[in-house]
Amino acid sequence: MFVKQLLALLAMAAFASPALAHKASDSFLYVDMDASEFRIDIALRDLALLVPLDSDGDQKVTGLELRAQRSLATQTIENAITLTSEQGACSIRGQAWGLSSHSDGPYLATQYQIACPNGEHPEQIEYSLLFNRDNLHRGLVQITSGDTRSLTVLSPDKPTVDLTGGAIGPWSTFTTFLYEGVVHLLIGLDHMLFLLVLVLPATLMPRGQGSQGTSRSLKSRLLQLVGIVSAFTVAHSITLALSALNVIRLPIAWVETVIALSIAAAALNVVWPFLGRKTWKLAFAFGLIHGFGFASVLGDLTGGVSNLAIALAGFNLGVEFGQLGLLIIGFPLLYALAHIRAYQRFMVPLMLIGVGTISLMWVAERAGSI
Repeated sequence: MFVKQLLALLAMAAFASPALAHKASDSFLYVDMDASEFRIDIALRDLALLVPLDSDGDQKVTGLELRAQRSLATQTIENAITLTSEQGACSIRGQAWGLSSHSDGPYLATQYQIACPNGEHPEQIEYSLLFNRDNLHRGLVQITSGDTRSLTVLSPDKPTVDLTGGAIGPWSTFTTFLYEGVVHLLIGLDHMLFLLVLVLPATLMPRGQGSQGTSRSLKSRLLQLVGIVSAFTVAHSITLALSALNVIRLPIAWVETVIALSIAAAALNVVWPFLGRKTWKLAFAFGLIHGFGFASVLGDLTGGVSNLAIALAGFNLGVEFGQLGLLIIGFPLLYALAHIRAYQRFMVPLMLIGVGTISLMWVAERAGSI
């Protein structure tokens, strides 16, 4: 049953939207409480789901096409954001409109002045853009008040943020991004497939192995698994931190292309170990690249070094929890299946072919966007 489900997952992935293997859908909101204004940056690829930006259907949005839809685009954004004070709803007035650049491409950036009844400051912001189309969409929020900057996340489960509660506490920031780290790992199909092909060799039985030495074999395989996971964790934690803290930044299109290529290489290495049989070394080398992919969520937030460090720690730990959860479920199942001859002879090659095919499709698609 598990094999059938896994093969079905691979089949669906091959025909699913390419967005499944790309950077998660995020918008960025920058709220300035002192000036009573905010800016929102929305990826053009996300806005195109709501507004017909690509009028000629060439899969590219030009400045002329964007300007032609300016009225509908701003109306769509404004309908998705509600600000309120103690006295009631606040109005917003557009101040600036243009393009901004984030790690994954061009965004529409709009800035608004907030006007609340009796000159009050807004107390709450509610955000709903794309939530009814994509429940994985997030609004990443930076709130500035005096010298304090706070970071938080808007989601379908949490569409509102209190703006008057002072600085968002470290624990709240940590737990918010901890959850987002788990979600990011679980929705990142490319990262999941990479984990699969890394772990698979540790579960397979050598030809001719019987029941003798099974406990010793299991112990050695668990040690091998620990080595693989530890190497991958250390590697992606290094580059996640370096990228999120803006020490090293790489173009996300290149990163995504190399991530897809790493999956194909790891799948081929199971059958033909041209990269060596030390899987932990492979995990460390490619983990460095995957860390840049994880960092794309945090890299465009600038909530101050301390807040960003807390968010980074929570997000990274969330990724580890998501990874650990997958391994707790997946490793025993794969190890049990490895005792079935038909599984190793037929199903494993089919899985590797499926993973390799999907990843090469991603390579071609992502390379075309560089």
